[in-house]
Amino acid sequence: MGIGRIIKKIREDKGLMQKEVSAYLGLDNSNYNKLSVEELLKFSKLFNLTTDQILNYENVIPEEVTIEDKPDFGKLHLINQLDEEDRSMIFKMVDKMLTTKKIKDFFNKM
Repeated sequence: MGIGRIIKKIREDKGLMQKEVSAYLGLDNSNYNKLSVEELLKFSKLFNLTTDQILNYENVIPEEVTIEDKPDFGKLHLINQLDEEDRSMIFKMVDKMLTTKKIKDFFNKM
């Protein structure tokens, strides 16, 4: 989908008329296909979207994933979604941390 159609869809989704957005951007009514970077940035500010969100509007950009506040089963579920190499790296890091803790605990008891 071209930038003009994306902007039209966003504009319609937000309930604005073409002339309102054009006036804000300082463009003629039908120049969406020729947006400069500065105009795209203005558009992103108008709709409180990033330029990536605009350019990928139909493909909803996933939000950042955080596992800190998830229950344990949720954390494991997210980790299991990773590819094998990344999962292995996480488990190696956890193994290292647990081993370090175990050694510290041992020497603290002495």
